[in-house]
Amino acid sequence: MVLAASGNEEPDAHAALTRLCQTYWYPLYCCVRRHGHSPEDAQDLTQAFFAKLLSKKQVALADPERGRFRTFLLRSLDNFLHSQHRDATARKRGGGCELLSLDVQSGEERYQSEPPDNLSPSMIFERQWAGTTLETVLAGLRSEFSVSGRLELFQALEPHLWGDDTSTPYAAVAESLNMTVVAVRVTVHRLRQRFHEMLRAEIANTVETLDDIEDELRYLRRVLAS
Repeated sequence: MVLAASGNEEPDAHAALTRLCQTYWYPLYCCVRRHGHSPEDAQDLTQAFFAKLLSKKQVALADPERGRFRTFLLRSLDNFLHSQHRDATARKRGGGCELLSLDVQSGEERYQSEPPDNLSPSMIFERQWAGTTLETVLAGLRSEFSVSGRLELFQALEPHLWGDDTSTPYAAVAESLNMTVVAVRVTVHRLRQRFHEMLRAEIANTVETLDDIEDELRYLRRVLAS
């Protein structure tokens, strides 16, 4: 996906860049806020940062030999923030190019609802990256079930995706869905397998090799557990 976003072929490059920006904008917004910027300035800065990525084709500078794509983004954002001033940001808002549709206004509501912590700007970016990655995969899985007319089944089994012992017992789920307990267990097993497959595919969008996927998955688990 990163390679496609750095290319010049339309509409593939724009579609890939749009997907990357939609995935990373909230983690980056949280990072900007944690640097001490006000909600209004953080919205401007986040939009301006993505405008710069668009106008300068900076995604093409992401080199897998120099680290992960998220590391490239975080380093680029730090450099961008150091070079910006409030008035210059306001004047250059949008950078004279078409901005992607980023719901940065709702980002502040999400940011305020986050539990309090003392994480550094870079660590809050990593935490939000991990959470956003899981949310993206979960939304894709929900969409698959919805398209196949099994949304009710997904909603009933989703809590069991995480192995939550407090979830509704399998027997109660089976009764509500007119299934056997064995069928519910098999479906949950397949649901977890499919989630893992989609998670690997999502991670693969921003890394280069199979080994990188495994490393990134281990890192994601460490971030979520911290």
